[in-house]
Amino acid sequence: MATKLPSPPRVGMVSLGCPKNLVDSERILTQLRADGYQMSPDYAGADVVLVNTCGFLDSAKEESLEAIGEAIAENGRVIVTGCMGKEAEVIRARFPDVLAITGAHEYEQVVEAVHEAAPAGISPYVDLIPDAGLKLTPRHYSYLKISEGCNHRCAFCIIPSLRGDLVSRRPDAILREAEKLVAAGTKELLVISQDTSAYGVDLRHKSWPRKGGEVRAHMTDLARELGRIAPWVRLHYVYPYPHVDQVIPLMAEGLVLPYLDIPFQHASRAVLKAMKRPANEAKVLERIRGWREICPDIAIRSTFVVGFPGETEDDFRYLLDWLDEAQLDRVGAFRFEPVEGAAANALPDPVPEAVKEERYARVMEKTAAISAAKLQAKIGRTLEVIIDAVGEDGGATGRSAADAPDIDGEVHLRDAGSLSPGDIVKVTIEDADDHDLFGAPVSAP
Repeated sequence: MATKLPSPPRVGMVSLGCPKNLVDSERILTQLRADGYQMSPDYAGADVVLVNTCGFLDSAKEESLEAIGEAIAENGRVIVTGCMGKEAEVIRARFPDVLAITGAHEYEQVVEAVHEAAPAGISPYVDLIPDAGLKLTPRHYSYLKISEGCNHRCAFCIIPSLRGDLVSRRPDAILREAEKLVAAGTKELLVISQDTSAYGVDLRHKSWPRKGGEVRAHMTDLARELGRIAPWVRLHYVYPYPHVDQVIPLMAEGLVLPYLDIPFQHASRAVLKAMKRPANEAKVLERIRGWREICPDIAIRSTFVVGFPGETEDDFRYLLDWLDEAQLDRVGAFRFEPVEGAAANALPDPVPEAVKEERYARVMEKTAAISAAKLQAKIGRTLEVIIDAVGEDGGATGRSAADAPDIDGEVHLRDAGSLSPGDIVKVTIEDADDHDLFGAPVSAP
């Protein structure tokens, strides 16, 4: 008699917020798949729906609440996790029928809640998963989380209250995960955390055995080892501590992509002091010049907050002048928004909303002009590009070393029908606009 396979429960997932949340979602789904669950692409086919929330800004909280409401309306059986799980009473007040609520990176509690809501039978026929786990990103790039939490106490941020203080993963465990991801098809590792440059501080930079040698829990050592595993390694959320200088030679050698994502947030000393951030903007400019001397192609992206309480017109003009000198490659900006529980809410001299909007427009105009000039300078050069998508018209879309997925620009290619996602090819740059490059592959792989 033929064996009748059981029909496993199906789980739907809505993942909001930053890449760190996305990694949490991947880990949760990987564990559930290992426990015998199937994934559902829609509400109708799911036995239970997980909503991984963001709670960083009030607008993000509202988006999370809307997502929870939609899941309840469409399915009815909803488990909430993520950063907004810290505000369970707010969620329960609006949605009393939510099955369970857990906080950020509480994987075991989420999985346990799913087991209770939709029990799964264990079967050797249905619980197989890839060695690298389940991914929510395309096959050729993966986010690699190296730590949780943050030791900073920035006035505008509530991340430590949501995710706790810094907790670094062991370097040997990170490298094993990287090897599995690369074996499963990953070409680009995007290293993420709340503070990548603080990696290993809580571990006192101890060393662990690794393939007959040792590997130290330190950003520089980890970046070097990752560069020996994956073709592309991209560093995100790097604070400009002095030891970051040690990573720049790795970029010049080609072990790590010449790309740094640094959250400067502002340049005015008065504003940085009010934000409880390091106020050494002049020294940072010197170090940026030094980085470019070692690695001329380094791309630096950052984010800035405009309209922080007490920010004067002089403070803002100083930021614009600083940006003129820093010549950052990619810049994002945010209008200051009070977040419940943040110390900045109690600061005097709030900036009127109209002034925030006007300053936001000015900073974006300034940085767009800088970006456009830098992209124009790349016309005629040959750059390495990783392919993200190939169209039926023979065109393709990819990214250069200066472009992280979803937040930076793209490279649009013609005559690229023979390429596939994940290919890394040399491209002649023929044109540029304010954000993207255009070109053609030098030759097919």
